[in-house]
Amino acid sequence: MKNIMFNDKYGLTDAVLEGRKTQTRRILNPTMLFERLNTYEGWTKESIADWKESCKDRLYKAEGEELKEMLDYALEHSLYKVGENVAIAQRYIDLADNDEFYRLCGIHGMPLECIKFEKGCKNKMFVKADLMPNRIRITDIRAERLQDICEDECLAEGIWEAHNIGLKGVTYWYTSLANSPYRTAKEAYAALIDKISGKGTWKNNPYVFVYDFELSD
Repeated sequence: MKNIMFNDKYGLTDAVLEGRKTQTRRILNPTMLFERLNTYEGWTKESIADWKESCKDRLYKAEGEELKEMLDYALEHSLYKVGENVAIAQRYIDLADNDEFYRLCGIHGMPLECIKFEKGCKNKMFVKADLMPNRIRITDIRAERLQDICEDECLAEGIWEAHNIGLKGVTYWYTSLANSPYRTAKEAYAALIDKISGKGTWKNNPYVFVYDFELSD
């Protein structure tokens, strides 16, 4: 089983567990569409960077049938597949009161007294999928440009709306905002994705995998 990570700083793991977030976008790496390099031996940093840039150019200049074939190939080789159950990565320390976590530790031979010494105790990059008590099931996958997202899909990404008393009317929020200036869900999502994936991500409008999912027993 694979893990999937959601951003904790902006409350996205909690949004998934609460059922407010049922969709996630992951940037498509253009190099996956072309012949893989078995080794970078003998390549300079500049030549590697040039190769990666040429892959990107070929994808973003593609049109019609060529583009369709590229995106079909990407979907065929996406990290997660429709129907797949995926473990939601959480730090072991955050599961200290979770009975299912302790049950899974027992089944998979992880002594509880050893948990605090594991890298996954405080860093969810290192947690074992078999020990994760919460999972999602992938229900649909597609590939598109980031800015193709619609208002309803921004809400499915974990943005929420607030009906304010007074002149502001409806505003849109994500966790960690002290005050929201956003009057559409898309504005709030654009700001959030720049926080998560780096400044300029929304403006650059990359191709992304769109994964729809539901909580799984």
